[in-house]
Amino acid sequence: MNNEVYNFKVTIDWTLINLISEIDRFDANWTAIERKEGQSLKELKSIATVRSVGASNRIEGNKMTDEEVDVLLQKIDITKLTDRDSQEVVGYFEVLDLISESYENIDLTESNIKSLHNSLMKYSAKDQWHKGNYKKHSNAVEASFIDGTRQIIFQTTDPGFATEDSIRELLNWYNSEKIIHPLIRIAALVYDFLSVHPFQDGNGRLSRLISTLLLLKNGYKWIEYVSFEHEIENRKNEYYQVLRSCQAQRPKENVTVWMQFFLSCLSNIQSQLLMKLNTKSVETKLSPKEKSIYLIIQSRPNIKSGEISEKLAIPLPTVKRLLSDLINKELIEKQGRGRSVSYTIK
Repeated sequence: MNNEVYNFKVTIDWTLINLISEIDRFDANWTAIERKEGQSLKELKSIATVRSVGASNRIEGNKMTDEEVDVLLQKIDITKLTDRDSQEVVGYFEVLDLISESYENIDLTESNIKSLHNSLMKYSAKDQWHKGNYKKHSNAVEASFIDGTRQIIFQTTDPGFATEDSIRELLNWYNSEKIIHPLIRIAALVYDFLSVHPFQDGNGRLSRLISTLLLLKNGYKWIEYVSFEHEIENRKNEYYQVLRSCQAQRPKENVTVWMQFFLSCLSNIQSQLLMKLNTKSVETKLSPKEKSIYLIIQSRPNIKSGEISEKLAIPLPTVKRLLSDLINKELIEKQGRGRSVSYTIK
Protein backbone atom coordinates (compact mmCIF):
# COMPACT_ATOMS: atom_id res chain seq x y z
CA MET A 1 0.00 0.00 0.00
CA ASN A 2 1.57 3.29 -1.14
CA ASN A 3 1.10 6.38 1.02
CA GLU A 4 2.16 9.99 0.75
CA VAL A 5 4.47 11.22 3.50
CA TYR A 6 5.45 14.85 3.03
CA ASN A 7 6.75 14.97 -0.57
CA PHE A 8 7.52 11.26 -0.75
CA LYS A 9 5.92 7.91 -1.40
CA VAL A 10 6.17 5.20 1.26
CA THR A 11 5.04 1.63 0.87
CA ILE A 12 3.44 0.66 4.16
CA ASP A 13 4.15 -3.07 4.40
CA TRP A 14 4.58 -5.63 7.18
CA THR A 15 8.29 -4.91 7.43
CA LEU A 16 7.67 -1.28 8.37
CA ILE A 17 4.73 -2.13 10.61
CA ASN A 18 6.74 -4.77 12.49
CA LEU A 19 9.73 -2.47 12.96
CA ILE A 20 7.54 0.29 14.40
CA SER A 21 5.76 -2.23 16.65
CA GLU A 22 9.05 -3.64 17.96
CA ILE A 23 10.44 -0.20 18.75
CA ASP A 24 7.27 0.99 20.46
CA ARG A 25 6.86 -2.25 22.41
CA PHE A 26 10.33 -1.79 23.88
CA ASP A 27 9.57 1.85 24.57
CA ALA A 28 6.44 0.94 26.51
CA ASN A 29 8.60 -1.03 28.98
CA TRP A 30 11.35 1.56 29.22
CA THR A 31 10.12 3.39 32.34
CA ALA A 32 10.30 0.18 34.38
CA ILE A 33 13.75 -0.64 32.98
CA GLU A 34 14.98 2.88 33.73
CA ARG A 35 13.81 2.65 37.32
CA LYS A 36 15.51 -0.71 37.85
CA GLU A 37 18.83 0.02 36.08
CA GLY A 38 19.68 3.49 37.42
CA GLN A 39 23.43 3.12 38.06
CA SER A 40 24.03 0.92 35.02
CA LEU A 41 22.39 3.52 32.79
CA LYS A 42 24.78 6.23 33.99
CA GLU A 43 27.71 4.09 32.88
CA LEU A 44 26.05 3.22 29.57
CA LYS A 45 25.27 6.86 28.83
CA SER A 46 28.89 7.80 29.31
CA ILE A 47 30.03 5.01 26.98
CA ALA A 48 27.33 5.82 24.42
CA THR A 49 28.29 9.50 24.39
CA VAL A 50 31.90 8.74 23.51
CA ARG A 51 30.86 6.24 20.82
CA SER A 52 28.31 8.64 19.33
CA VAL A 53 30.72 11.55 19.18
CA GLY A 54 33.47 9.43 17.65
CA ALA A 55 31.29 7.57 15.17
CA SER A 56 29.34 10.56 13.85
CA ASN A 57 32.55 12.44 13.10
CA ARG A 58 34.31 9.42 11.59
CA ILE A 59 31.43 8.94 9.15
CA GLU A 60 32.46 12.33 7.74
CA GLY A 61 36.17 11.51 7.56
CA ASN A 62 37.42 12.26 11.09
CA LYS A 63 40.31 10.00 12.12
CA MET A 64 39.94 9.96 15.92
CA THR A 65 39.29 6.59 17.62
CA ASP A 66 36.84 6.19 20.50
CA GLU A 67 39.81 5.91 22.86
CA GLU A 68 41.23 9.21 21.62
CA VAL A 69 37.79 10.83 21.85
CA ASP A 70 37.43 9.61 25.44
CA VAL A 71 40.80 11.04 26.46
CA LEU A 72 39.99 14.38 24.82
CA LEU A 73 36.56 14.67 26.45
CA GLN A 74 37.88 13.76 29.90
CA LYS A 75 39.69 17.08 30.06
CA ILE A 76 38.68 19.58 27.39
CA ASP A 77 41.09 22.45 26.94
CA ILE A 78 39.80 24.70 24.15
CA THR A 79 43.20 26.40 23.88
CA LYS A 80 44.67 23.11 22.66
CA LEU A 81 42.07 22.33 19.98
CA THR A 82 44.50 23.05 17.18
CA ASP A 83 43.54 20.28 14.73
CA ARG A 84 40.24 20.00 12.88
CA ASP A 85 39.45 16.49 14.18
CA SER A 86 39.60 17.64 17.82
CA GLN A 87 37.61 20.79 17.04
CA GLU A 88 34.84 18.73 15.42
CA VAL A 89 34.74 16.22 18.27
CA VAL A 90 34.36 18.84 21.02
CA GLY A 91 31.75 20.75 19.00
CA TYR A 92 29.68 17.60 18.51
CA PHE A 93 30.01 16.63 22.17
CA GLU A 94 28.79 20.01 23.38
CA VAL A 95 25.73 19.97 21.10
CA LEU A 96 24.90 16.39 22.10
CA ASP A 97 25.23 17.36 25.76
CA LEU A 98 23.00 20.40 25.23
CA ILE A 99 20.35 18.24 23.57
CA SER A 100 20.52 15.71 26.39
CA GLU A 101 20.05 18.39 29.05
CA SER A 102 17.59 20.72 27.30
CA TYR A 103 15.72 18.82 24.57
CA GLU A 104 12.34 19.71 26.06
CA ASN A 105 13.09 23.40 25.45
CA ILE A 106 14.56 23.05 21.95
CA ASP A 107 11.75 23.28 19.42
CA LEU A 108 12.34 22.39 15.79
CA THR A 109 12.62 25.87 14.31
CA GLU A 110 14.94 27.48 11.77
CA SER A 111 16.58 29.62 14.43
CA ASN A 112 17.25 26.63 16.68
CA ILE A 113 18.67 24.54 13.83
CA LYS A 114 20.98 27.40 12.88
CA SER A 115 21.97 27.79 16.52
CA LEU A 116 22.79 24.08 16.81
CA HIS A 117 24.87 24.30 13.64
CA ASN A 118 26.68 27.34 15.01
CA SER A 119 27.54 25.42 18.19
CA LEU A 120 28.56 22.33 16.21
CA MET A 121 31.07 24.41 14.25
CA LYS A 122 32.06 26.55 17.22
CA TYR A 123 35.68 25.41 17.44
CA SER A 124 36.32 24.62 13.77
CA ALA A 125 38.60 27.39 12.53
CA LYS A 126 37.91 26.65 8.86
CA ASP A 127 34.15 26.83 9.37
CA GLN A 128 33.86 30.26 10.96
CA TRP A 129 32.75 31.90 7.71
CA HIS A 130 29.61 29.81 7.34
CA LYS A 131 28.66 28.45 10.79
CA GLY A 132 25.02 29.03 11.67
CA ASN A 133 24.12 30.19 8.17
CA TYR A 134 22.69 28.40 5.15
CA LYS A 135 25.06 27.48 2.35
CA LYS A 136 26.21 29.98 -0.26
CA HIS A 137 27.67 27.42 -2.66
CA SER A 138 26.50 24.08 -4.07
CA ASN A 139 27.50 21.11 -1.92
CA ALA A 140 26.99 17.62 -3.31
CA VAL A 141 26.81 14.81 -0.73
CA GLU A 142 30.07 12.87 -0.69
CA ALA A 143 31.04 9.64 1.03
CA SER A 144 34.43 9.53 2.80
CA PHE A 145 36.27 6.22 2.85
CA ILE A 146 39.11 4.86 4.99
CA ASP A 147 41.66 5.20 2.20
CA GLY A 148 40.96 8.95 2.00
CA THR A 149 38.97 8.83 -1.24
CA ARG A 150 35.59 10.55 -1.63
CA GLN A 151 32.66 9.72 -3.88
CA ILE A 152 29.65 11.87 -4.82
CA ILE A 153 26.44 10.24 -3.59
CA PHE A 154 23.91 12.78 -4.88
CA GLN A 155 23.42 16.43 -5.77
CA THR A 156 21.62 18.66 -3.29
CA THR A 157 19.22 21.62 -3.36
CA ASP A 158 20.63 24.82 -4.85
CA PRO A 159 21.77 27.49 -2.36
CA GLY A 160 19.76 30.65 -1.78
CA PHE A 161 15.97 30.82 -1.95
CA ALA A 162 15.64 27.16 -2.99
CA THR A 163 17.31 25.95 0.20
CA GLU A 164 15.53 28.47 2.44
CA ASP A 165 12.11 27.60 1.02
CA SER A 166 12.78 23.85 1.23
CA ILE A 167 13.76 23.94 4.90
CA ARG A 168 10.83 26.17 5.86
CA GLU A 169 8.40 23.91 4.04
CA LEU A 170 9.91 20.83 5.72
CA LEU A 171 9.76 22.29 9.22
CA ASN A 172 6.21 23.57 8.71
CA TRP A 173 5.15 20.09 7.63
CA TYR A 174 6.86 18.33 10.54
CA ASN A 175 5.50 20.70 13.18
CA SER A 176 1.93 20.66 11.83
CA GLU A 177 1.65 16.92 11.02
CA LYS A 178 -0.26 15.18 13.81
CA ILE A 179 -1.48 11.93 12.23
CA ILE A 180 1.61 10.17 10.85
CA HIS A 181 3.53 8.04 13.37
CA PRO A 182 6.39 10.05 14.95
CA LEU A 183 9.07 7.57 13.84
CA ILE A 184 7.98 7.95 10.21
CA ARG A 185 7.87 11.74 10.59
CA ILE A 186 11.38 11.81 12.06
CA ALA A 187 12.79 9.52 9.35
CA ALA A 188 11.15 11.63 6.63
CA LEU A 189 12.48 14.88 8.07
CA VAL A 190 16.04 13.52 8.40
CA TYR A 191 15.96 12.19 4.85
CA ASP A 192 14.83 15.50 3.36
CA PHE A 193 17.25 17.47 5.54
CA LEU A 194 20.09 15.39 4.08
CA SER A 195 18.66 15.82 0.59
CA VAL A 196 18.51 19.61 0.88
CA HIS A 197 21.88 19.79 2.72
CA PRO A 198 21.13 23.34 3.91
CA PHE A 199 24.54 24.19 5.40
CA GLN A 200 27.89 24.39 3.67
CA ASP A 201 29.28 21.61 5.87
CA GLY A 202 28.24 19.61 8.93
CA ASN A 203 24.87 18.45 7.53
CA GLY A 204 25.44 14.74 8.19
CA ARG A 205 26.53 15.34 11.77
CA LEU A 206 23.68 17.78 12.38
CA SER A 207 21.14 15.32 10.92
CA ARG A 208 22.17 12.72 13.51
CA LEU A 209 21.96 15.26 16.33
CA ILE A 210 18.50 16.29 15.12
CA SER A 211 17.52 12.60 15.06
CA THR A 212 18.46 12.29 18.74
CA LEU A 213 16.68 15.56 19.58
CA LEU A 214 13.43 14.48 17.92
CA LEU A 215 13.53 10.97 19.36
CA LEU A 216 13.91 12.43 22.85
CA LYS A 217 11.15 14.97 22.27
CA ASN A 218 8.84 12.14 21.18
CA GLY A 219 9.51 10.12 24.32
CA TYR A 220 12.17 7.66 23.10
CA LYS A 221 14.37 8.35 26.13
CA TRP A 222 16.45 5.17 25.80
CA ILE A 223 18.26 6.69 22.79
CA GLU A 224 20.71 8.37 25.21
CA TYR A 225 22.08 5.06 26.45
CA VAL A 226 23.14 3.50 23.17
CA SER A 227 24.82 4.95 20.08
CA PHE A 228 22.62 5.54 17.03
CA GLU A 229 25.65 7.09 15.32
CA HIS A 230 27.77 3.98 15.89
CA GLU A 231 25.12 1.81 14.25
CA ILE A 232 25.15 4.05 11.17
CA GLU A 233 28.95 3.97 11.09
CA ASN A 234 28.85 0.17 11.11
CA ARG A 235 26.41 0.26 8.19
CA LYS A 236 28.01 3.20 6.42
CA ASN A 237 28.06 1.65 2.94
CA GLU A 238 24.41 0.66 3.26
CA TYR A 239 23.58 4.16 4.56
CA TYR A 240 25.04 5.79 1.45
CA GLN A 241 23.56 3.20 -0.92
CA VAL A 242 20.08 3.74 0.49
CA LEU A 243 20.37 7.52 0.23
CA ARG A 244 21.61 7.25 -3.34
CA SER A 245 18.87 4.84 -4.44
CA CYS A 246 16.15 7.14 -3.10
CA GLN A 247 17.79 10.29 -4.43
CA ALA A 248 17.96 8.82 -7.93
CA GLN A 249 14.14 9.11 -8.10
CA ARG A 250 13.94 12.70 -6.85
CA PRO A 251 11.51 14.47 -6.82
CA LYS A 252 8.45 12.55 -5.50
CA GLU A 253 10.69 9.59 -4.71
CA ASN A 254 9.70 6.41 -2.91
CA VAL A 255 11.67 6.40 0.36
CA THR A 256 10.53 3.04 1.75
CA VAL A 257 14.07 1.62 1.79
CA TRP A 258 15.25 4.67 3.74
CA MET A 259 12.42 4.22 6.26
CA GLN A 260 13.34 0.55 6.67
CA PHE A 261 17.01 1.41 7.12
CA PHE A 262 16.35 4.16 9.69
CA LEU A 263 13.93 2.04 11.72
CA SER A 264 16.12 -1.06 11.55
CA CYS A 265 18.99 1.00 13.01
CA LEU A 266 16.76 1.93 15.95
CA SER A 267 15.57 -1.65 16.37
CA ASN A 268 19.15 -2.96 16.35
CA ILE A 269 20.39 -0.54 18.96
CA GLN A 270 17.42 -1.36 21.18
CA SER A 271 18.55 -5.00 21.09
CA GLN A 272 22.11 -3.92 21.85
CA LEU A 273 20.91 -1.85 24.80
CA LEU A 274 18.94 -4.77 26.22
CA MET A 275 21.96 -7.03 25.83
CA LYS A 276 24.19 -4.51 27.63
CA LEU A 277 21.72 -4.20 30.48
CA ASN A 278 21.56 -7.98 30.80
CA THR A 279 25.36 -8.07 30.83
CA LYS A 280 25.44 -5.48 33.61
CA SER A 281 23.00 -7.60 35.58
CA VAL A 282 25.21 -10.66 35.09
CA GLU A 283 28.36 -8.77 36.11
CA THR A 284 26.95 -7.94 39.55
CA LYS A 285 26.76 -11.68 40.34
CA LEU A 286 30.38 -12.42 39.42
CA SER A 287 33.52 -12.32 41.55
CA PRO A 288 36.05 -9.61 40.59
CA LYS A 289 38.25 -12.10 38.71
CA GLU A 290 35.27 -13.69 36.96
CA LYS A 291 34.06 -10.26 35.95
CA SER A 292 37.49 -9.33 34.54
CA ILE A 293 37.61 -12.50 32.48
CA TYR A 294 34.03 -12.10 31.31
CA LEU A 295 34.67 -8.51 30.19
CA ILE A 296 37.85 -9.34 28.29
CA ILE A 297 36.07 -12.18 26.45
CA GLN A 298 33.23 -9.79 25.66
CA SER A 299 35.62 -7.27 24.13
CA ARG A 300 37.81 -9.88 22.43
CA PRO A 301 35.76 -12.85 21.15
CA ASN A 302 37.74 -16.05 20.47
CA ILE A 303 40.47 -15.17 22.95
CA LYS A 304 42.55 -18.06 24.36
CA SER A 305 43.13 -18.86 28.03
CA GLY A 306 46.86 -18.08 27.79
CA GLU A 307 46.11 -14.62 26.39
CA ILE A 308 43.64 -13.97 29.19
CA SER A 309 46.22 -15.03 31.77
CA GLU A 310 48.85 -12.77 30.27
CA LYS A 311 46.61 -9.72 29.89
CA LEU A 312 45.05 -9.95 33.36
CA ALA A 313 48.17 -11.22 35.17
CA ILE A 314 46.17 -14.11 36.62
CA PRO A 315 47.88 -17.55 36.86
CA LEU A 316 46.85 -19.85 34.02
CA PRO A 317 45.46 -22.62 36.29
CA THR A 318 43.22 -20.02 37.99
CA VAL A 319 42.08 -18.69 34.61
CA LYS A 320 41.17 -22.19 33.42
CA ARG A 321 39.21 -22.88 36.64
CA LEU A 322 37.29 -19.60 36.32
CA LEU A 323 36.62 -20.24 32.63
CA SER A 324 35.13 -23.59 33.59
CA ASP A 325 32.91 -21.86 36.18
CA LEU A 326 31.72 -19.32 33.59
CA ILE A 327 30.92 -22.15 31.17
CA ASN A 328 28.92 -23.93 33.87
CA LYS A 329 27.01 -20.70 34.48
CA GLU A 330 26.23 -20.66 30.75
CA LEU A 331 27.80 -17.22 30.31
CA ILE A 332 30.56 -18.19 27.88
CA GLU A 333 31.23 -21.05 25.52
CA LYS A 334 34.35 -22.91 24.44
CA GLN A 335 35.22 -23.25 20.78
CA GLY A 336 37.78 -25.48 19.08
CA ARG A 337 39.97 -28.27 20.48
CA GLY A 338 43.37 -28.69 22.02
CA ARG A 339 45.67 -25.72 21.60
CA SER A 340 43.13 -23.96 19.37
CA VAL A 341 40.52 -23.67 22.15
CA SER A 342 39.12 -20.15 22.50
CA TYR A 343 36.24 -18.54 24.36
CA THR A 344 33.31 -16.31 23.39
CA ILE A 345 30.26 -14.87 25.13
CA LYS A 346 27.33 -17.27 24.87
